[in-house]
Amino acid sequence: MTSLRRIACVLALAGCGTTSTNVQTHEPEPEPEPVAPVVTEARSYDDLERLRFNQVAMRLNLPLFWTTDADDDGAIDPSEVRSLDFYMSDEVAWTEGDSFTTTFDQVYDLIVASSQEPTPEDARLAAIRQELESTAPTLIETDLGEMPAPHRAFARHMAVVAAHIDALYARQVGMTAMAGDVADDPASRAIFRRNWGPQCRGSATESIPECSAIEGSPKQPVDVYPAELQTEDGFCQTLEARDDSAALLGHFTVVRAGEDGSLQAVPYHEAYAEQITPLVASLRAAADAIAADESEAKLVAYLRAAAQAFTDNDWDPANEAWAAMNAQNSKWYVRVAPDEVYWDPCSQKAGFHLTLALIDPASLQWQEKLTPLQADMEGSLARLVRRYRAREVSFHMPDFIQIVINAGDDRDPFGATIGQSLPNWGPVAEEGRGRTVAMSNLYADPDSQARRREIASSLLTEEAMAMLGDGTDAGLMSTILHEATHNLGPTSATRVRRKTPGELFGGGLASMLEELKAQTGALFFVPMLVEKEVISADAARETYMDSIVWAFGHISRGMTTPSGQRKPYSQLAAVQVGFLMEKGILSWDAEATAADGESQGAFSVNLENMDEVVTELMKEVVRIKATGDKRAAEALADKYVPDDSPVPHEEIRQRYQRFPRTTFVYDVHY
Repeated sequence: MTSLRRIACVLALAGCGTTSTNVQTHEPEPEPEPVAPVVTEARSYDDLERLRFNQVAMRLNLPLFWTTDADDDGAIDPSEVRSLDFYMSDEVAWTEGDSFTTTFDQVYDLIVASSQEPTPEDARLAAIRQELESTAPTLIETDLGEMPAPHRAFARHMAVVAAHIDALYARQVGMTAMAGDVADDPASRAIFRRNWGPQCRGSATESIPECSAIEGSPKQPVDVYPAELQTEDGFCQTLEARDDSAALLGHFTVVRAGEDGSLQAVPYHEAYAEQITPLVASLRAAADAIAADESEAKLVAYLRAAAQAFTDNDWDPANEAWAAMNAQNSKWYVRVAPDEVYWDPCSQKAGFHLTLALIDPASLQWQEKLTPLQADMEGSLARLVRRYRAREVSFHMPDFIQIVINAGDDRDPFGATIGQSLPNWGPVAEEGRGRTVAMSNLYADPDSQARRREIASSLLTEEAMAMLGDGTDAGLMSTILHEATHNLGPTSATRVRRKTPGELFGGGLASMLEELKAQTGALFFVPMLVEKEVISADAARETYMDSIVWAFGHISRGMTTPSGQRKPYSQLAAVQVGFLMEKGILSWDAEATAADGESQGAFSVNLENMDEVVTELMKEVVRIKATGDKRAAEALADKYVPDDSPVPHEEIRQRYQRFPRTTFVYDVHY
């Protein structure tokens, strides 16, 4: 289907669009040729403000984005237009030189007209419009044009790998099986593509029964368990209680039902051979391309090891090759594997993803400062709890990376991961040799920063707002410490009484506890950095405040999914905020006026005893994980997670729902 026909389909609001499960299995040409443009006559393009333009373009499922209004004239200019990835395989020419094409003119008129349409009477269409237009599309743009030819060729091959990862993850989460049922309108296709399925994911819309890309709002069974099994209440607990639970809940398998009703574990490389075969070929092509640069030998070794792991489902050799990469021996950060479990209703199965990023040289300076502190950081946790003995740790302190492409489990409907420590299992994880990263180009744009301060000013008193920093450094420091803490103390790989955390606590609670440990570490290690003169006292205060605002954001998203699955970050945030309230660090006054001068009810902040309070919380979390104390873990969550807890959940949700929520879009220039 040509690009012009695709645009014609959109203009007619017809059902001939594609979904993200469609994949080109051939390698891309070095220089793809766009459809020949037709240049338009001069006209004004100032009918909509920039955010509104981008919201409506997303609702119409258009690969079009208005970036900054560089000349501040309120009108979209050709130099301010970007064509987005992950929408369609053909390239659309929105501009030619310094002018717009007729294709852009047609689409611009459609966007303006659609922005003026009343809310649909149909409840389903009204709900999905609410979800799509309560977002703030935010661009991650990367220009690789100045990189050497082998690197550009490598990146183009990795874009094909990303398409295959998308197809694999779509199959894994159950999206592929539902693709034929998506309603024939652009908004439904946009929801389905962006959300990895038909359900709405916004905090204000995910519980609206009609909010679905498919008529009738059917549930989306994941592919890693039999669909019939997922209709049973508590099916995850049923699997956990079986004698063969270790096999059935293995991270790199799917569960299939036999003809006699028995359950068996099938390894990923067998269950998903159809998607994995072309993916492996593309990975090997990427390795061959970058091999022309002899300085990238470690990256080549990892790509080939990853290709083999997809072939035989043995991920340990690939993890070893990946751990051998660092900011000194490669310009790239690449992780392509099944890793995180949060998408799985049982929080057990690893989701396929790709992170393609460039190394940010600034990370080398922080590594020089923080690497000597690893042993001290591990020792400080061991001194909190007698039952935990310090280990010899040698993990990489965080690399700063600049995201180029997120695919599969990495490309979330809302926001994106800002830090990660991997792998989660295996010898590399157990021996503390994993890699930790902080994504330095996310939420750093002026729009995101301004929105962050607006939201914070609706929840904090004027005095508290004065302690909140203006830049991104505090958030980056929190991310660094969070990810470093994943490698310290009892980890996701630590066994207690010969059982893994998932077996001791259950998948959902184990995930929440590990993230609670990590985010409490983002607070706990701050005084050490001040003492070692790594950061100033002012930076410490701003880091504390940034973490508090971060917690408010996750509380606003609700504590569980509509199906009752724990949201690990939301629940850890509620535990932290509740604990800080109990100890007097945070105080909620329903009569106080917030810093915005309008909102009634606000938090005041007193950081005088912050160090002692955070130490107390960290001690309890480490003790729970080190001893496998499930009862105490549940009690901690039960105290602060419910809506009737001391944490003002509803007030926080309402404040955040006034503001659009970030959804990242991507544009890569090769």
